Amino acid sequence: MVTLELSLPSAEATLTLGQFLGRTLEAGSVLLLNSGLGGGKTTLVQGIGQGLAIPELVLSPTFTLIEEYLDGRLPLYHMDLYRLEPREVEDLHLEDYWEAQQVEPGIVAVEWAERLVAPPPATLDFRWLEVDETQRRVLVSTKTPTLQTILDTLQTELPEFCSGFASEVL
Repeated sequence: MVTLELSLPSAEATLTLGQFLGRTLEAGSVLLLNSGLGGGKTTLVQGIGQGLAIPELVLSPTFTLIEEYLDGRLPLYHMDLYRLEPREVEDLHLEDYWEAQQVEPGIVAVEWAERLVAPPPATLDFRWLEVDETQRRVLVSTKTPTLQTILDTLQTELPEFCSGFASEVL
């Protein structure tokens, strides 16, 4: 597993990271986003939408559970599992999105991903460690070689946010 530690000093930095991901990720990419309330998950996905050139504002799907944005470079499937119990999540068959069953292949972003009973094997996992008004520390990890390349590129293109590769998950 490769883990990159990021330091995001503002909402603008989180948007910039999301824009990079939206420009860089390929269809089939799955992002698992884990933090407390107000951590920056939706802001990151808004940046991804901007990077994908989605013309509409990406909103939190807290009450709708899933929002589909189909008018960008790739579709964006934004999910929020905050209001659900793990057994309820299973009933949604979210694997249809990352397996591209009955939907066009795109990028899947799952907020409150710790509620997934069976997460997909190939993911970028985002874990916010510290959340306060001035600083967000985020660990991004993956076991997938193609997604490891994204982390390498991130460190090259946005070095101001990268604290470096962590030797192990904290």
